[in-house]
Amino acid sequence: MPDLKQLADLYAYPDSHKPWLRTNFVASVDGAVQDPQGLSGSLGGEPDAKVFKVLRSLSDVVVVGAGTVRAEGYHPISADSVHEKLREGRSRVPQLAVVSRSLDLPEQLLAPGLMVIIPASSPVEKRQQLSQTVEVVVAGENEVDWPAVLDAFAARGLNRILCEGGPDLHGTLVDLDLVDEACLTISPHLLGGPAKRMTVGARAVELPMRLGHSFDDDGVLFTRWVRDRRAA
Repeated sequence: MPDLKQLADLYAYPDSHKPWLRTNFVASVDGAVQDPQGLSGSLGGEPDAKVFKVLRSLSDVVVVGAGTVRAEGYHPISADSVHEKLREGRSRVPQLAVVSRSLDLPEQLLAPGLMVIIPASSPVEKRQQLSQTVEVVVAGENEVDWPAVLDAFAARGLNRILCEGGPDLHGTLVDLDLVDEACLTISPHLLGGPAKRMTVGARAVELPMRLGHSFDDDGVLFTRWVRDRRAA
């Protein structure tokens, strides 16, 4: 495993004032992003946890779907879940932004500093209640308007975006060709079964990617794939 500085260099965001959307997943050799219990957190073990922490440390905003929040038991991002030295000159922790339609969010997540991204068709009463505690961003009518969300992030200086899933949210971003980079950890296991893969989309697309880097640690393979827009 590369050391902290090497990892920070490997996963550094481009030097740009435009939003850069990075996604991060861990999957089995046969493409499952859920273990037999339906969770992903244990698939990559300690090596993946180290890279996960670096990716959060480098980001300005962590985006995650409400279904993943509920399934994985998300809490507000704490200072001990990032590397302080990688946050110099920025906020203590990255912003957490949760995408939801129903606004069915766990109580432990509802704290100042949370951003909730919703379409206008979401329940009005729940939205009003949430807005008393957290920041609510309305983008789109029946579906979230993702270009508008990226504009909202940019207006707040949140250009280094890390999406942690789940597969349905990732599928939407892939459908819209908004993913600039995909980080994939491959766990040395075959899982079989009905587990989802990292992208569940409404339509099939074919978006060329190029390998940014790869390395392994005790059989766990880390890859970073960058959208090759030159081929578009």
